[in-house]
Amino acid sequence: MIHDSESRTVTRGWQEVWAYRPCVWKRVLVGFGAAASGGLLLLLLYWLPEWRVKATCNASPLRDARTLLLRATVGHSTLPLITVLNPFYIFQLFSVILWSFDSYYYYASAIVFMSVISIATSLFCPMGIIICKLEEAMSTELVPGDVIVIPANGMIMPCDAVLVSGTSIVNESMLTGESVPVTKTALPSSGSEGASTYSTEEHKRYTLFCGTQVIQSRFYTGQLVKAVVVTTGFNTEKGQLVRSILYPKPTDFKLYRDAYLFLLCLVGVAMIGFIYTIVLSIINQVPAKTIIIESLDIITITVPPALPAAMTAGVVYAQRRLKRLGIFCISPQRINMCGQLNLVCFDKTGTLTEDGLDLWGVQRAEHGRSAPPSESACESLVFTPFVVCMASCHSLTNINGELSGDPLDLKMFSVTGWTLEEPTEEETALHNPIMPTVVRPPKHLVSEAQQNFTLSETMRYEVGIVRQFPFSSALQRMSVVVRRLGEKHMDSYLKGAPEVVAKLCTEDSVPESFGETLEAYTRKGFRVIALAHRQLEPKLSWHRVQNLNRDQIETNMDFLGLIIMQNKLKSESAGVLQDLQRADIRTLMVTGDNMLTAISVARDCGMIRPRDRVIIAEATPPKDVQPASIMWCYTENPDPGTSKDHQLGPSKTKLVLRATVFARMAPDQKTHLVEVLQSVDYIVGMCGDGANDCGALKRAHSGISLSELEASVASPFTSTTPNISCVPNLIRWEGRAALITSFCVFKFMALYSIIQYVSVTLLYSILSNLGDFQFLFIDIAIILLIVFTMSLNPAWRELVSQRPPCGLISGPLLFSVLTQILTCLAFQVLAFLLVRQQAWYHVWTPLSNACNVSAGPGGPSHGANVTTGPHDHKNIRNYENTTLFYVSTFQYLAVAIVFSKGKPFRLPSYRNWQFMLACISLYIFLFLILLHPLPAIDSFLEVHPLTNTG
Repeated sequence: MIHDSESRTVTRGWQEVWAYRPCVWKRVLVGFGAAASGGLLLLLLYWLPEWRVKATCNASPLRDARTLLLRATVGHSTLPLITVLNPFYIFQLFSVILWSFDSYYYYASAIVFMSVISIATSLFCPMGIIICKLEEAMSTELVPGDVIVIPANGMIMPCDAVLVSGTSIVNESMLTGESVPVTKTALPSSGSEGASTYSTEEHKRYTLFCGTQVIQSRFYTGQLVKAVVVTTGFNTEKGQLVRSILYPKPTDFKLYRDAYLFLLCLVGVAMIGFIYTIVLSIINQVPAKTIIIESLDIITITVPPALPAAMTAGVVYAQRRLKRLGIFCISPQRINMCGQLNLVCFDKTGTLTEDGLDLWGVQRAEHGRSAPPSESACESLVFTPFVVCMASCHSLTNINGELSGDPLDLKMFSVTGWTLEEPTEEETALHNPIMPTVVRPPKHLVSEAQQNFTLSETMRYEVGIVRQFPFSSALQRMSVVVRRLGEKHMDSYLKGAPEVVAKLCTEDSVPESFGETLEAYTRKGFRVIALAHRQLEPKLSWHRVQNLNRDQIETNMDFLGLIIMQNKLKSESAGVLQDLQRADIRTLMVTGDNMLTAISVARDCGMIRPRDRVIIAEATPPKDVQPASIMWCYTENPDPGTSKDHQLGPSKTKLVLRATVFARMAPDQKTHLVEVLQSVDYIVGMCGDGANDCGALKRAHSGISLSELEASVASPFTSTTPNISCVPNLIRWEGRAALITSFCVFKFMALYSIIQYVSVTLLYSILSNLGDFQFLFIDIAIILLIVFTMSLNPAWRELVSQRPPCGLISGPLLFSVLTQILTCLAFQVLAFLLVRQQAWYHVWTPLSNACNVSAGPGGPSHGANVTTGPHDHKNIRNYENTTLFYVSTFQYLAVAIVFSKGKPFRLPSYRNWQFMLACISLYIFLFLILLHPLPAIDSFLEVHPLTNTG
């Protein structure tokens, strides 16, 4: 709720709002500041929008506001303008301009080219997904409140709309990942649902969602199928999905935080060089223009210009290798996070177990007593209410001549042997009341049961479905109202979760052993469905049935019995979970199924060890004056003990840290569980088949969808392999290996900057610098070649228990970096001093070219200034420059080999033939031109042989 009198408020618990009005004098000051800074102030205010608003506006009551400042708990999208105006790329633009003023044209051009490639590569993947999900233009023509007609042959919904007449068969896989079409019925005009205020979540079984495909619609007695537009654009369910992709919740990863801190440290080092350069230049009476350029140049050297290209290369290689493994990635920044996963949540059905269910048997109940279980429900019970319920209580429909619907419904209906016939459009339009969908028993069974029946008498066994209340995951049940042809009364049939169905039945119809029987089946891992029946009043007409709500239908039922379904474990599940446990990665099961069934599956797959004692904790939310409570009991002991806690804070923490199976979890509860796990410092992975898992898949650090349907866009990773073997592959191949590669590349790039920084700082002391082509050779021929090949190391063969470091700021990493920095510094300073001690050394002056001095066999005398070649006003061709150039190039290669870490996360560097070939080739090339100079190459690199012949 937003209050007009407040300048700051909280809305919906997920964003804060501040109200502002423009201030003229502040805007004038900002204008002067922008002009004085050459536009830099505007760029800074663009990066910091909160500062921009506060710098140009004054706080005001909300009712008088012209600008609203919102702080939400969502991140930012990677759009082209935002990427290009990233501070790092702006810094590169500044560097390029500076280098151009210093006549480094070739080097500046190369960096511009690399930056363009880096930006284009980083934008390619996410933008491909976003563009293909753009809304159709038709949605812009609709507004809430419009009434639209759903055509009989279906359509793609351009908005969220609630059905007010007729029914529709809808494919909602784009949103839910569930490939099974669902039936949508008209919003009731009476009852509790008809009287309540419309809510998308509460009335979703009556709502057609934007982006979903209406396969077909049914209209009756000339009526059109109509729906009222509820929301459009980004307010729709599809819009919210796209918005969650564009603006995901930020995933805090220590590597990225440490990377920025490390860069800040490099900037601090650069400032030391900046001050040193200015002081030294003033002492040597260097012109002001040269002082400005060289002092700023030292800053651009410290922050490696090739860093974006280097990091992008690693991501591109990782995505390519994932694709070869059948794993597609739409969020490249999540790849490194996979290397830190220490907990993975798994959905059960379709993920750990097979999608399909097999009928194990049935157990009927008659007059409050349970009959022995039977393997078949068809032939002997074909005309009983039990089989009629199985044949009619479903949401199946004929699409192009084939039955389609929920797999459970399909399995139950198929074992009955009955057939389903739906009315055609012509039949529907001619009948008033509606001509229902009809289910018929097998003719041969009818003939065998009643040999003397005629065809007309057989028609009495046809059952018409008059009214349907679709399955609700919140209610955990569905029901239908049917009429058997020839009968004057109607019947209602109900199926659902056994605990729910039993509560809706009369006490005398539920067997006393119901609880024990149910527990026995669920403990063995079976999925159990309960059936119930009630004969409705004889005078109840078709029109009255249409006006009844499900609470009036689903009451005082007679318990019919149980259907026992078997859900088989996938063959790969147990082995994969064992690999993850050996790697010290915690595994959880998060399912909407029964707790005992889930525990049985967890034991079968090894998630729970055979000798472990299992405690079941059932949480009850507070209601009215009753506080929240948790009931505890051992699976072996059905008598529960109760522990009550009004806030459930400590108990919730204990459950999160110790629990292995979370059952009867709704989709939003799965998402909340992931968030709670993240709050206690777990790096969480989520693996699901896409159905009801979208929220958790999006919220996890690494979500892996086993569904290739459109809903997989909600998950950073999608596997084409329909089992969980993709999880260790993702962690090992492109999680840990890619994370270690990122550390290697980042440390190498940091050392490359420090090495070059030391070289340039030493050369500044003699008023010298590296040449344009020397910079170009180092960055292109050495750095990029090494970085691009360093990232090609394959992953280690096994998933080990050791986990990669999570950040750059750690003892071992800092020690390795500091050791290399001191080593490189010592060698460069030593080489810089030693070259000056050589007999053939000459001091450079603006009119000399020390390394090109022509002399006799004995060489010129120390300190001689001889001019024989073209003037070298930038002092490039001197002995110190040539010495430091060669020393630093060898140091780059040595550091690359040292930092190219192998076991236990990647194979050794010698197994990366591209990297080894690049290093060996560069070593040979540098030794050759050092020991056997080639004039053309020396001229290009602006170096000279370090010999006593000059």
